[in-house]
Amino acid sequence: HGLLLGPLALYLAWRKGIRPDASPQPLLGTGLLLGAVVLRYAAALAAELFTLRLSLIGALLALVVFRWGVRQVIEWWLPVVLLVLSIPLPQVILSSLAFPLQLRASRMGAYLLELRDIPVLLEGNIINLPGQTLFVTEACSGLRSLTALVSLGVLLSALWLRSPFTRVLLLAAVIPIAILVNGVRVFLTGYLVVFVDPSMAEGFMHMTEGWGLFLVALLIPGSVTALLRKTESLWVPDPEGRSGS
Repeated sequence: HGLLLGPLALYLAWRKGIRPDASPQPLLGTGLLLGAVVLRYAAALAAELFTLRLSLIGALLALVVFRWGVRQVIEWWLPVVLLVLSIPLPQVILSSLAFPLQLRASRMGAYLLELRDIPVLLEGNIINLPGQTLFVTEACSGLRSLTALVSLGVLLSALWLRSPFTRVLLLAAVIPIAILVNGVRVFLTGYLVVFVDPSMAEGFMHMTEGWGLFLVALLIPGSVTALLRKTESLWVPDPEGRSGS
């Protein structure tokens, strides 16, 4: 999703335009640019890719401050956040988050399988089924879906919601949505393996199943956003100052 966020951020910045009261701050911009260069070389020495990529965004912000000032950076806060979200998380953070999500998805999938009266023996992230064994790998932890859905939540909340409360509520809802959909994916994989074909747990069919459920996961935050937007109209004034009804 990071490849999509970059062009989208540039488009949103272009659509927002330049503030009428924007004024250059060359000294501050130069200082920030020097700091971004130092950060880039320090990250290169440490071989830390996240900070290395983050320094590029820091340099871009420094150029914006140099040309238009800090107020313009504030005006473009959404494109800036999207650019930051387009950077892959450090491997240390990915490793620390992936395994707990693997265990959670395994437990949820095993629980749903037991509800369908399928004998299940759960051993960590290994689901033992009659005649089959499912191994919930790091790629199946749902972490990639979670990061993509967080980015979608930020975009939807900024473009469609007006209240800070509903924006935070949407972002908070994205996390359980991603976990729930991934647990359902593990359940469906186990169900298809038992009742259809063991090959459903790998290859093209497994990827297709994941893509289909990911599309469902994308639709759910959109539905939640529509519900929150409708709720907002009851108590949040619109931009013209009229209260919704």
